[in-house]
Amino acid sequence: MEQDVRSKSEQPNRYEHLLERTLFKGRWLLAPFFVGLLLAIVLLLLKFFKQLYVMTITALSATNQELLIGILTLVDTALLAGLLIIIIFSGYENFVSKLNVEPQEDKPTWMGKVGFSGLKIKLISAIVAISAVELLKVFIHSHELTSEQLAWKVGIHITFVISGVLFSVTDFINSRTHSH
Repeated sequence: MEQDVRSKSEQPNRYEHLLERTLFKGRWLLAPFFVGLLLAIVLLLLKFFKQLYVMTITALSATNQELLIGILTLVDTALLAGLLIIIIFSGYENFVSKLNVEPQEDKPTWMGKVGFSGLKIKLISAIVAISAVELLKVFIHSHELTSEQLAWKVGIHITFVISGVLFSVTDFINSRTHSH
């Protein structure tokens, strides 16, 4: 009789434990997303070299503006690839598993140290930088756009900047609140 009572009370714990283990292992469902982002970097690399090739064969006949646009496109592509690396490493380490790589001389200093809060700040910083490069490209061709189109592009960029500042302020307040 006592064993029946004990087995009934232990049974929900067994189901709860199974559910929790399943949920915990479910974090691995995120791993394919990070592999997909790695493949996206390969696509960016192809786009980068295509742009570099086009710039190389047209460099002598291109205007300074065209060359500058090409260079800004390369910078934009490199920034986006760097952003994806940050998301891949930080996302994997924050949500899936720690990266077990041997200590390496060229390992980025932020690797293994960027929490979710730091990831948000790095993400918004990269988005603001990419937006700034895009805005610079727009201003080079500003004569082709209406004032309203320019205003929208500047407004969107300012929205990114304000969002970044607000994320930083929120993170600062959060760190001060939890440190006391």
